[in-house]
Amino acid sequence: MSADTDQTRPLTSSPVTKAVIPAAGLGTRFLPATKATPKEMLPIVDKPAIQYVVEEAVASGLHDVLMITGRSKRSIEDHFDRAYELEEALEAKGDVDRLLSVRESSDLAQVHYVRQGEPRGLGHAVLCAEAHVGDNPFAVLLGDDLIETADLLRRMIEVRREHGGSVVALMEVEPEQVSLYGCAAVEPTGEDDVVTVTDLVEKPIKEEAPSRWAVIGRYVCDPAVFGVLHRTPPGRGAEIQLTDALLELARTAPEEGGGVRGVLLRGQRYDTGNKAEYIRTVVEFACRRPDLAEELLPWLREFVDRQDGAARG
Repeated sequence: MSADTDQTRPLTSSPVTKAVIPAAGLGTRFLPATKATPKEMLPIVDKPAIQYVVEEAVASGLHDVLMITGRSKRSIEDHFDRAYELEEALEAKGDVDRLLSVRESSDLAQVHYVRQGEPRGLGHAVLCAEAHVGDNPFAVLLGDDLIETADLLRRMIEVRREHGGSVVALMEVEPEQVSLYGCAAVEPTGEDDVVTVTDLVEKPIKEEAPSRWAVIGRYVCDPAVFGVLHRTPPGRGAEIQLTDALLELARTAPEEGGGVRGVLLRGQRYDTGNKAEYIRTVVEFACRRPDLAEELLPWLREFVDRQDGAARG
Protein backbone atom coordinates (compact mmCIF):
# COMPACT_ATOMS: atom_id res chain seq x y z
CA MET A 1 0.00 0.00 0.00
CA SER A 2 1.38 3.42 -0.87
CA ALA A 3 2.39 5.91 1.82
CA ASP A 4 -0.37 8.36 0.95
CA THR A 5 -3.21 5.82 1.02
CA ASP A 6 -4.39 6.64 4.53
CA GLN A 7 -4.51 10.34 3.64
CA THR A 8 -6.59 9.75 0.52
CA ARG A 9 -8.93 7.00 1.67
CA PRO A 10 -12.53 8.20 1.21
CA LEU A 11 -15.23 8.06 3.83
CA THR A 12 -16.90 5.27 1.86
CA SER A 13 -14.60 2.26 2.01
CA SER A 14 -17.06 -0.59 1.49
CA PRO A 15 -15.85 -3.46 -0.71
CA VAL A 16 -16.96 -3.68 -4.33
CA THR A 17 -19.56 -6.45 -4.52
CA LYS A 18 -21.99 -5.31 -7.22
CA ALA A 19 -21.73 -5.07 -10.99
CA VAL A 20 -23.87 -2.88 -13.23
CA ILE A 21 -24.23 -3.86 -16.89
CA PRO A 22 -25.98 -1.30 -19.14
CA ALA A 23 -27.94 -3.19 -21.79
CA ALA A 24 -30.62 -0.77 -22.97
CA GLY A 25 -29.10 0.27 -26.30
CA LEU A 26 -30.99 -0.16 -29.56
CA GLY A 27 -28.17 -1.92 -31.39
CA THR A 28 -28.75 0.05 -34.59
CA ARG A 29 -25.34 -0.86 -36.04
CA PHE A 30 -26.47 -4.48 -36.31
CA LEU A 31 -29.87 -3.93 -37.90
CA PRO A 32 -31.84 -5.81 -39.11
CA ALA A 33 -30.48 -8.62 -36.88
CA THR A 34 -31.24 -6.55 -33.78
CA LYS A 35 -34.76 -5.56 -34.81
CA ALA A 36 -36.18 -8.26 -32.51
CA THR A 37 -33.03 -9.64 -30.86
CA PRO A 38 -31.03 -7.55 -28.37
CA LYS A 39 -27.48 -6.93 -29.58
CA GLU A 40 -26.27 -8.28 -26.22
CA MET A 41 -27.77 -11.64 -27.19
CA LEU A 42 -25.87 -11.96 -30.46
CA PRO A 43 -23.80 -15.13 -30.12
CA ILE A 44 -20.06 -15.45 -29.81
CA VAL A 45 -19.96 -19.01 -31.21
CA ASP A 46 -22.68 -20.61 -29.05
CA LYS A 47 -22.96 -18.23 -26.11
CA PRO A 48 -24.46 -14.72 -26.12
CA ALA A 49 -21.98 -11.88 -25.73
CA ILE A 50 -23.53 -10.67 -22.49
CA GLN A 51 -22.90 -14.00 -20.78
CA TYR A 52 -19.14 -13.52 -21.20
CA VAL A 53 -19.51 -10.16 -19.45
CA VAL A 54 -21.43 -11.66 -16.53
CA GLU A 55 -18.83 -14.43 -16.27
CA GLU A 56 -16.09 -11.80 -16.05
CA ALA A 57 -17.94 -10.03 -13.23
CA VAL A 58 -18.38 -13.29 -11.33
CA ALA A 59 -14.72 -14.26 -11.85
CA SER A 60 -13.84 -10.89 -10.27
CA GLY A 61 -15.88 -11.72 -7.17
CA LEU A 62 -19.03 -9.79 -8.13
CA HIS A 63 -22.03 -12.10 -7.77
CA ASP A 64 -24.69 -9.36 -7.51
CA VAL A 65 -25.38 -8.15 -11.06
CA LEU A 66 -27.80 -5.40 -12.07
CA MET A 67 -28.70 -5.11 -15.74
CA ILE A 68 -30.05 -1.83 -17.06
CA THR A 69 -32.45 -2.88 -19.79
CA GLY A 70 -35.13 -1.38 -22.00
CA ARG A 71 -37.99 -2.43 -24.22
CA SER A 72 -37.53 -5.59 -26.30
CA LYS A 73 -34.87 -6.94 -23.94
CA ARG A 74 -36.96 -9.71 -22.40
CA SER A 75 -34.78 -12.42 -23.95
CA ILE A 76 -31.87 -11.29 -21.75
CA GLU A 77 -33.96 -11.96 -18.65
CA ASP A 78 -35.08 -15.31 -20.07
CA HIS A 79 -31.50 -16.33 -20.78
CA PHE A 80 -30.42 -15.87 -17.15
CA ASP A 81 -33.58 -17.54 -15.83
CA ARG A 82 -34.35 -21.24 -15.54
CA ALA A 83 -35.84 -22.96 -18.62
CA TYR A 84 -37.61 -25.87 -16.95
CA GLU A 85 -39.27 -27.36 -20.05
CA LEU A 86 -36.00 -27.32 -22.00
CA GLU A 87 -34.09 -28.75 -19.05
CA GLU A 88 -36.62 -31.55 -18.63
CA ALA A 89 -36.40 -32.40 -22.35
CA LEU A 90 -32.59 -32.53 -22.26
CA GLU A 91 -32.62 -34.55 -19.07
CA ALA A 92 -35.07 -37.05 -20.59
CA LYS A 93 -32.73 -37.47 -23.58
CA GLY A 94 -29.73 -37.91 -21.32
CA ASP A 95 -28.02 -34.93 -22.98
CA VAL A 96 -25.94 -34.01 -19.94
CA ASP A 97 -23.51 -31.61 -21.64
CA ARG A 98 -26.22 -29.41 -23.12
CA LEU A 99 -28.23 -29.59 -19.90
CA LEU A 100 -25.27 -28.26 -17.94
CA SER A 101 -24.66 -25.49 -20.49
CA VAL A 102 -28.31 -24.39 -20.24
CA ARG A 103 -28.21 -24.36 -16.44
CA GLU A 104 -24.88 -22.55 -16.36
CA SER A 105 -26.30 -19.12 -17.23
CA SER A 106 -29.06 -19.28 -14.61
CA ASP A 107 -26.62 -20.37 -11.90
CA LEU A 108 -23.94 -17.76 -12.62
CA ALA A 109 -25.03 -14.89 -10.40
CA GLN A 110 -27.89 -13.17 -8.66
CA VAL A 111 -29.15 -11.07 -11.55
CA HIS A 112 -31.48 -8.09 -11.10
CA TYR A 113 -33.07 -5.83 -13.69
CA VAL A 114 -34.18 -2.23 -13.93
CA ARG A 115 -35.44 -0.44 -17.04
CA GLN A 116 -33.99 2.72 -18.47
CA GLY A 117 -37.15 4.46 -19.62
CA GLU A 118 -35.47 6.40 -22.42
CA PRO A 119 -31.96 6.20 -23.87
CA ARG A 120 -30.29 9.29 -22.40
CA GLY A 121 -26.69 8.10 -22.40
CA LEU A 122 -24.37 5.95 -20.34
CA GLY A 123 -24.40 8.40 -17.45
CA HIS A 124 -28.17 8.13 -17.21
CA ALA A 125 -28.00 4.34 -17.42
CA VAL A 126 -25.59 4.28 -14.49
CA LEU A 127 -27.87 6.65 -12.57
CA CYS A 128 -30.65 4.07 -12.94
CA ALA A 129 -28.57 1.79 -10.68
CA GLU A 130 -28.60 4.20 -7.72
CA ALA A 131 -31.40 2.58 -5.75
CA HIS A 132 -29.86 -0.87 -6.09
CA VAL A 133 -26.26 0.13 -5.41
CA GLY A 134 -26.87 2.57 -2.59
CA ASP A 135 -23.89 4.09 -0.80
CA ASN A 136 -21.39 1.51 -2.04
CA PRO A 137 -18.72 1.42 -4.75
CA PHE A 138 -19.63 -0.65 -7.77
CA ALA A 139 -18.30 -1.86 -11.11
CA VAL A 140 -19.72 -0.98 -14.52
CA LEU A 141 -19.14 -3.39 -17.40
CA LEU A 142 -20.20 -2.47 -20.94
CA GLY A 143 -21.51 -5.37 -22.96
CA ASP A 144 -19.81 -4.30 -26.20
CA ASP A 145 -16.36 -4.87 -24.71
CA LEU A 146 -15.19 -8.41 -24.08
CA ILE A 147 -11.98 -8.60 -22.06
CA GLU A 148 -9.77 -11.68 -22.44
CA THR A 149 -9.51 -12.36 -18.69
CA ALA A 150 -10.91 -11.03 -15.44
CA ASP A 151 -7.44 -9.80 -14.42
CA LEU A 152 -8.19 -6.23 -15.51
CA LEU A 153 -11.36 -5.85 -13.45
CA ARG A 154 -9.80 -7.58 -10.45
CA ARG A 155 -6.88 -5.15 -10.63
CA MET A 156 -9.27 -2.18 -10.85
CA ILE A 157 -11.10 -3.37 -7.75
CA GLU A 158 -7.76 -3.74 -5.97
CA VAL A 159 -6.77 -0.18 -6.91
CA ARG A 160 -10.10 1.11 -5.61
CA ARG A 161 -9.56 -0.78 -2.34
CA GLU A 162 -6.08 0.66 -1.90
CA HIS A 163 -6.69 4.26 -2.97
CA GLY A 164 -10.44 4.93 -2.93
CA GLY A 165 -12.07 7.11 -5.57
CA SER A 166 -13.04 5.79 -8.99
CA VAL A 167 -11.05 3.72 -11.47
CA VAL A 168 -11.26 3.50 -15.27
CA ALA A 169 -9.71 1.04 -17.70
CA LEU A 170 -7.40 2.61 -20.29
CA MET A 171 -6.15 1.30 -23.62
CA GLU A 172 -3.65 3.04 -25.90
CA VAL A 173 -5.10 3.61 -29.38
CA GLU A 174 -3.89 5.05 -32.65
CA PRO A 175 -4.36 8.83 -33.10
CA GLU A 176 -6.97 8.19 -35.80
CA GLN A 177 -9.11 6.28 -33.28
CA VAL A 178 -9.24 8.76 -30.38
CA SER A 179 -12.46 10.32 -31.67
CA LEU A 180 -14.22 7.00 -31.01
CA TYR A 181 -13.57 7.06 -27.26
CA GLY A 182 -13.37 9.15 -24.15
CA CYS A 183 -9.69 10.03 -23.80
CA ALA A 184 -7.72 10.74 -20.63
CA ALA A 185 -4.83 12.98 -19.66
CA VAL A 186 -2.76 11.01 -17.19
CA GLU A 187 0.15 11.30 -14.78
CA PRO A 188 2.32 8.36 -13.69
CA THR A 189 2.16 6.87 -10.21
CA GLY A 190 4.57 4.57 -8.43
CA GLU A 191 2.88 1.57 -10.09
CA ASP A 192 3.63 0.65 -13.71
CA ASP A 193 0.04 -0.24 -14.58
CA VAL A 194 -1.70 2.59 -12.69
CA VAL A 195 -1.96 6.28 -13.59
CA THR A 196 -3.74 9.29 -12.14
CA VAL A 197 -6.40 10.75 -14.45
CA THR A 198 -6.28 14.56 -14.59
CA ASP A 199 -8.58 15.24 -17.54
CA LEU A 200 -11.20 13.42 -19.62
CA VAL A 201 -12.63 14.41 -23.00
CA GLU A 202 -15.48 12.52 -24.66
CA LYS A 203 -14.73 11.62 -28.30
CA PRO A 204 -12.31 14.46 -29.05
CA ILE A 205 -11.05 15.26 -32.51
CA LYS A 206 -7.50 14.00 -33.04
CA GLU A 207 -5.93 17.45 -32.67
CA GLU A 208 -7.63 18.10 -29.32
CA ALA A 209 -7.21 14.72 -27.65
CA PRO A 210 -5.34 14.96 -24.32
CA SER A 211 -3.54 11.67 -25.04
CA ARG A 212 -3.88 8.36 -26.84
CA TRP A 213 -5.16 6.68 -23.68
CA ALA A 214 -8.79 5.73 -24.35
CA VAL A 215 -11.35 4.81 -21.71
CA ILE A 216 -12.79 1.38 -22.48
CA GLY A 217 -15.86 -0.31 -21.06
CA ARG A 218 -14.80 -1.12 -17.50
CA TYR A 219 -15.25 1.26 -14.56
CA VAL A 220 -15.19 1.04 -10.78
CA CYS A 221 -17.17 3.98 -9.44
CA ASP A 222 -17.36 5.62 -6.07
CA PRO A 223 -21.02 6.18 -5.06
CA ALA A 224 -20.27 9.92 -5.16
CA VAL A 225 -20.77 9.56 -8.91
CA PHE A 226 -24.54 9.51 -8.41
CA GLY A 227 -24.66 12.98 -6.92
CA VAL A 228 -22.55 14.28 -9.78
CA LEU A 229 -24.70 12.56 -12.42
CA HIS A 230 -27.85 14.12 -10.95
CA ARG A 231 -26.50 17.56 -11.82
CA THR A 232 -24.61 16.68 -15.00
CA PRO A 233 -26.28 18.31 -18.02
CA PRO A 234 -26.49 16.51 -21.36
CA GLY A 235 -23.16 16.67 -23.15
CA ARG A 236 -21.91 15.25 -26.44
CA GLY A 237 -24.76 13.76 -28.46
CA ALA A 238 -27.29 15.42 -26.12
CA GLU A 239 -26.72 12.55 -23.69
CA ILE A 240 -25.66 12.44 -20.06
CA GLN A 241 -22.05 11.29 -20.28
CA LEU A 242 -20.40 9.22 -17.56
CA THR A 243 -17.11 10.74 -18.76
CA ASP A 244 -18.29 14.23 -17.72
CA ALA A 245 -19.17 13.00 -14.23
CA LEU A 246 -15.82 11.24 -13.84
CA LEU A 247 -14.04 14.42 -14.90
CA GLU A 248 -15.72 16.30 -12.05
CA LEU A 249 -14.74 13.52 -9.63
CA ALA A 250 -11.15 13.75 -10.87
CA ARG A 251 -11.20 17.36 -9.63
CA THR A 252 -12.97 16.55 -6.35
CA ALA A 253 -11.28 16.08 -2.99
CA PRO A 254 -10.62 12.45 -1.99
CA GLU A 255 -12.58 12.80 1.25
CA GLU A 256 -15.64 13.60 -0.88
CA GLY A 257 -15.27 10.47 -3.02
CA GLY A 258 -13.11 12.18 -5.62
CA GLY A 259 -9.99 11.11 -7.42
CA VAL A 260 -9.85 8.98 -10.57
CA ARG A 261 -7.15 6.50 -11.42
CA GLY A 262 -6.63 4.49 -14.56
CA VAL A 263 -5.50 0.90 -14.92
CA LEU A 264 -3.69 0.19 -18.18
CA LEU A 265 -4.99 -2.75 -20.19
CA ARG A 266 -2.36 -5.45 -20.63
CA GLY A 267 -4.54 -8.15 -22.19
CA GLN A 268 -6.79 -8.47 -25.22
CA ARG A 269 -10.01 -6.53 -25.69
CA TYR A 270 -12.69 -7.32 -28.27
CA ASP A 271 -15.08 -4.63 -29.50
CA THR A 272 -18.20 -6.57 -30.42
CA GLY A 273 -20.11 -3.35 -31.14
CA ASN A 274 -18.24 -3.11 -34.44
CA LYS A 275 -19.32 -5.48 -37.24
CA ALA A 276 -15.88 -6.41 -38.49
CA GLU A 277 -14.50 -6.78 -34.96
CA TYR A 278 -17.53 -8.86 -33.98
CA ILE A 279 -16.82 -11.29 -36.81
CA ARG A 280 -13.13 -11.45 -35.89
CA THR A 281 -14.13 -12.16 -32.29
CA VAL A 282 -16.38 -15.04 -33.31
CA VAL A 283 -13.64 -16.53 -35.49
CA GLU A 284 -10.96 -16.19 -32.80
CA PHE A 285 -13.12 -17.64 -30.06
CA ALA A 286 -14.10 -20.53 -32.34
CA CYS A 287 -10.47 -21.26 -33.17
CA ARG A 288 -9.71 -21.58 -29.45
CA ARG A 289 -12.26 -24.34 -29.09
CA PRO A 290 -10.83 -27.88 -29.42
CA ASP A 291 -14.17 -29.15 -30.71
CA LEU A 292 -14.12 -26.60 -33.56
CA ALA A 293 -10.50 -25.73 -34.28
CA GLU A 294 -9.57 -29.06 -35.91
CA GLU A 295 -12.17 -28.51 -38.63
CA LEU A 296 -12.20 -24.72 -38.76
CA LEU A 297 -8.49 -23.87 -39.01
CA PRO A 298 -7.78 -25.89 -42.19
CA TRP A 299 -10.86 -24.35 -43.82
CA LEU A 300 -9.71 -20.85 -42.86
CA ARG A 301 -6.27 -21.44 -44.36
CA GLU A 302 -7.84 -22.74 -47.56
CA PHE A 303 -10.26 -19.81 -47.68
CA VAL A 304 -7.45 -17.26 -47.26
CA ASP A 305 -5.41 -19.00 -49.96
CA ARG A 306 -8.39 -18.81 -52.33
CA GLN A 307 -8.85 -15.13 -51.58
CA ASP A 308 -5.15 -14.43 -52.14
CA GLY A 309 -5.27 -16.34 -55.40
CA ALA A 310 -8.31 -14.42 -56.59
CA ALA A 311 -6.62 -11.11 -55.68
CA ARG A 312 -3.54 -12.05 -57.70
CA GLY A 313 -5.99 -12.96 -60.43
